[in-house]
Amino acid sequence: MDPTGLGHEPGTAAQWRDEHIVRSRPDTPTLGWRRAVHLASRGMVNPGPGQAEQARRAVLERIRRPLPGPHRVAVSSIKGGVGKTTVATCLGLVLAENRGDRVIALDANPDAGTLADRLTGESALTVRDLLDDLEQVGSWTDISRYTSLAGRLQVLASEQDPAASEAFDRDEYERVCDVLARFFNLIVTDSGTGLVHSAMEGTLALADSLIVVGAPTVDGASRASKTLDWLVAHSYADLVADAIVVLSCDRSSAEVDRVRIREHFVSRCRAVVEVPHDPHLATGGRVALDRLRPATREAFYELAALIADAFPTEGYAPLGRIEVDHM
Repeated sequence: MDPTGLGHEPGTAAQWRDEHIVRSRPDTPTLGWRRAVHLASRGMVNPGPGQAEQARRAVLERIRRPLPGPHRVAVSSIKGGVGKTTVATCLGLVLAENRGDRVIALDANPDAGTLADRLTGESALTVRDLLDDLEQVGSWTDISRYTSLAGRLQVLASEQDPAASEAFDRDEYERVCDVLARFFNLIVTDSGTGLVHSAMEGTLALADSLIVVGAPTVDGASRASKTLDWLVAHSYADLVADAIVVLSCDRSSAEVDRVRIREHFVSRCRAVVEVPHDPHLATGGRVALDRLRPATREAFYELAALIADAFPTEGYAPLGRIEVDHM
């Protein structure tokens, strides 16, 4: 029955949604000639977003998928020099810049890792300092003393003294992650190249998502495949099946069949992402997303989207969120 006589059935406040009381707005373009036409006509002509913009929005929607609790991403490789730290760096930046929750990049490399160098250049306080004071960490202010900031991304540096860093073992890694999970929704771990190292055991044991970095070369592809073999042999078959292989194309050759390499890893893992050569990344210096070539940036956005695709839909209560107001 409609007591108002206006053609609307009565309901409760719980039945009211934004779409019921807010008028829909036209989908306007924000890029290229379509945006120029829309602005020049003062909104009278709206060609709508093009295919490229729609695709970009779809990737962003995947990246921003809600996360119900802490999610740990392990970035690994049995071979050094294939871009593992670069992948961890760019993935952390993309996730932090396009999500509303808290993201930290942790350098768990026992051999004086360079993650902080690529992101902030600050390593005065390291994971070793945090371990020494772990019992005193009880608030966001406490944990932020040990991190540096690259945009929205928090960074926890590795110990730069090789003698001290060698003592970073599985138990200590798990203790650090336990504390970080109280304050961060996403933990991206840049691991060392030693798969049998104690800290790597902890990284794999806690990982919710795994990224294996290789290259479309004979040695780069072979080492990445051997990494997967080792993981399967050591009871990580499920992690491998859901893993993402990143092929860093800084080194390539026309004599190597890249299609065959890609097909090999597609048959073994959930997805493969190829990161093209990029002059900005090739310098080995501080990384800034806005200095990447479009194709490189798109590759890392797709990688972030693939990570978010695997987020569980229910589980833990989410941590506090912050606003993201760009893109």
